[in-house]
Amino acid sequence: MVATETDDGHVTARRRRSFGGWVRFGLWCLVWGATAVILLPVLDLGWISAVTIATFIASMTCYWGAYITKRVARSVLAIGIVASAVFFMVRLLPGNPVDVAIARLTAEGVPYEQAAAQAAAFYSFDASAPLWQQYLEYMWALLNGDFGTTLTHVPVLEKIGHHLPWTLFSVGIALIISVSIGLFLGMVMAYRRGGAIDHTISAVGSALHAIPNYLMALMIVVVGGVQLKLFTLADIRGTYTAGQTPGLTMEFIQDALYHATLPVLAYVLTTVGTWALIMKASTTQALGEDYVMVARARGLSGGRIGTMYVGRNAVLPLVAQIATQAGFVVGGAIFVEIIFAYNGVGYALYSALNDRDYALIQGLLLVITITVVFANLIADLSYGLLDPRIRTVGDKEDS
Repeated sequence: MVATETDDGHVTARRRRSFGGWVRFGLWCLVWGATAVILLPVLDLGWISAVTIATFIASMTCYWGAYITKRVARSVLAIGIVASAVFFMVRLLPGNPVDVAIARLTAEGVPYEQAAAQAAAFYSFDASAPLWQQYLEYMWALLNGDFGTTLTHVPVLEKIGHHLPWTLFSVGIALIISVSIGLFLGMVMAYRRGGAIDHTISAVGSALHAIPNYLMALMIVVVGGVQLKLFTLADIRGTYTAGQTPGLTMEFIQDALYHATLPVLAYVLTTVGTWALIMKASTTQALGEDYVMVARARGLSGGRIGTMYVGRNAVLPLVAQIATQAGFVVGGAIFVEIIFAYNGVGYALYSALNDRDYALIQGLLLVITITVVFANLIADLSYGLLDPRIRTVGDKEDS
């Protein structure tokens, strides 16, 4: 509001539109026009329906505009920085794809000259190109959605598409199981705090939290497979049994679940304690809030208080952590997949590092980065949706 004095001495107030307000108004017009133009031919809608939908979408976009735009910009900047860092770090590895191929061929008894000729003819890698030229070509290709090709002339995205679903499959199942068990145990610990159950679960959860997932995988192999002989490691390793035809059949799904058992077990055991301890702290804090005391004074049942008042508010701070943990578990699956020969992103990255497949290494690391960044972005947006106070504070900071 801006105060101005008129000729007769009266002071009047008029609203001055800030720069952010003009940006939001321009964004509203842009989104409204683009949405209306797209909806008309694509969905074959009439003018009234198209205008109504366009107005709703544009209004929601502007309402969330400042909050979303800032976080999306941060995410894009983070991905760009990591993409550049990965490009240079990969090239710090000793040797290049041609050198690795020559060393492998000479180890097999092939003369050096013949090995060098075979490697140069097979691999489409120009080691003589200047580094800055390779970097500019790499970044330009990324901007055009081209991740390059592997040393075996397979598109990187196609190669990643073959491995990524298996990682998401095992990590997704493990995350659902560990979060569900952890949240339940955390609430039990909070309601029984100070007792034997609380102390026992806290001690076990802290111990499991301190164990890395790859060390847990080795313990499962040594204890469960070698000493107790609970399973045959040669049969359960891999993503599915040789001879199985991938498809949405009950036989293949059962086989895939069987082979994912050990990776899922390693993920669950190393994360369930974390969720239990976090949920305990959050639930304990919620139990001390005034609205819980008021609910008890009103005579509400313990079950209703636990679900509608305590549980709902205790889970809210965990939303961001659940989404973030999903991204980091994908990145942390590398060693677990190597141990169990699980043909996911981690196993593919291990093979690419051994072969110095620059394009595949860059693509896999970039996909892992995008997964983590996207998970953080979803966490921010979800938290802002569940708690409008977060979004309001963010808008004030942006203005």
